[in-house]
Amino acid sequence: MFFYPAKAAFNRVLPKAKIYANAKPSKSIKGKFVSQIGEIVWKYKLSPDTTNLPSRDGFTEIQIFEIILKEPDIAPEVLYVIDKVIPYPIFFRLQYEEQVKGVAAFKRPAADGSGKWVIEEYFETEWADVTTLAMPLPMALDLKALYEQMLFAYINLPPRNGETLESMVERVRLIRKYRRELQTLEVKMKSEKQFNRKVELNAQVREYQARYRELQ
Repeated sequence: MFFYPAKAAFNRVLPKAKIYANAKPSKSIKGKFVSQIGEIVWKYKLSPDTTNLPSRDGFTEIQIFEIILKEPDIAPEVLYVIDKVIPYPIFFRLQYEEQVKGVAAFKRPAADGSGKWVIEEYFETEWADVTTLAMPLPMALDLKALYEQMLFAYINLPPRNGETLESMVERVRLIRKYRRELQTLEVKMKSEKQFNRKVELNAQVREYQARYRELQ
């Protein structure tokens, strides 16, 4: 997580009711807001005025939200609802008791010029003690580049030479997909009784393992 300039401080509590009114989440997700979240604070706004960096390609602001948790985890769909309501990239700072972690989605303006934002894979840091020193913001020439450098710091995967953020996010998406498929195949193999079918499943496992290793 990062250290933000004092002039970027916003420090406004974001009422859950305001999120409900705009996102219209299901009853189940509302229940998760109530059971998992104590308070949502809009902590910082990174903009041309607060960073001296120009906007680029629709990236006019980056928001920092602090969420005080009632329990040590939060459902991904809860963060997605907040991301859906706020038409800017968001870096979430989650705090549970004396521990903090960062979470952020790869978020980009829709290519159709509608003004909407596309929300893709989520990335997160490990939990750390609340007293852990924050990192300085990365060096960047504009807000889009700043956002990309900040998100790179949340992705637990070594970048390849010349790899763009979009390419890296797609690589992570595929890694996660193959990981899920491998887990499903391994469960099927354990329960499969027919030898021929076991051989077929084993061949699929080896194929997915090879693809998985290539993406690392």
